[in-house]
Amino acid sequence: MKYRYLGNSGLSVSTVCLGTVTFGQSNWGCDEKTSTSILNAFIDQGGNFIDTADKYADTFSEEIIGKWLCKQNRDELVIATKCFFKTGKDINSRGLSRKHIISACDASLRRLQTDYIDLYQIHETDPQTPLEETMATLDFLIQQGKVRYIGCSNHPAWKIMKASCIAKQRGYESFISGQYLYNLLKRDIEIEVLPACRDVGMKLICWSPLSGGMLTGKYTESKKPPEDTRIALRKDLSENRYPAWYEKSLAIVNKLREIASKRGQTPSAVALAWLLKNESVASVITGAKKTDQIIENCKAGEWIIPDDDWEALDELTKISYGYPFEVAKKTFQRWFDDIL
Repeated sequence: MKYRYLGNSGLSVSTVCLGTVTFGQSNWGCDEKTSTSILNAFIDQGGNFIDTADKYADTFSEEIIGKWLCKQNRDELVIATKCFFKTGKDINSRGLSRKHIISACDASLRRLQTDYIDLYQIHETDPQTPLEETMATLDFLIQQGKVRYIGCSNHPAWKIMKASCIAKQRGYESFISGQYLYNLLKRDIEIEVLPACRDVGMKLICWSPLSGGMLTGKYTESKKPPEDTRIALRKDLSENRYPAWYEKSLAIVNKLREIASKRGQTPSAVALAWLLKNESVASVITGAKKTDQIIENCKAGEWIIPDDDWEALDELTKISYGYPFEVAKKTFQRWFDDIL
């Protein structure tokens, strides 16, 4: 397994991160026994980075990890969790207020059976709480020793920049990472989020890098996902928020199969390696329902995709940045042509 620093920090994480959204999910996930086996297999493969959230399986994911974690060498692992979503009946048990963040962090610490969280992330944006209040509270948790580093997830670029400015002006700790949906089928963050992260020294943690299993290469020509698959059971992956099943998807999957066959890899490894070729990406989050799935995905952390294969996939999946980015790109090209 290879490792990378997470943003402008000294924290090293494995390039493959174990995502635990499947842990404790009765319909499309895995039970506690299987989850524990997956955790053990991940560590055996050299992984040290585990991501969860208080929202996952209604807090059960954190509980499963906690039972396992108390039997491990805690200092050798990097545990990441998140807060934002409602976890109780009280009106204040949600969002990014001082009250909820502190309560949510204490609850996660109890469930995880640990004294500290390595990376504490705010899961989504709060439309009411001032960002100044959120950043001050996260800094407070670091000063208390309950949290080592902080990151954000699913935030627009302007929020990243605003958070960075608040931290610098007030002497707070800054985000070192951003966790975002990023894969060969969904490259939207390249327009604004990715440049913003680069500018403030944050690194990306990519969630759904295999697009809910779409990029594993297991789906053949079809008009819709096969029944009883994760991509079919989760309508957000097939129909709603970030659909992976669209007209061009299978053409991209076929290209992955072609490259995988040529290079002696799996389509999953090729898709993950394409992301890891990007220096802005620190780690890719891969979930699993079976032990052999995480072992296979961990191998992608060792393989470097050749430039010509990366470029072929880049060209096939390229998106339009639109205005004003396309105008700026041409201006920059002319600018440096005049100098060089």
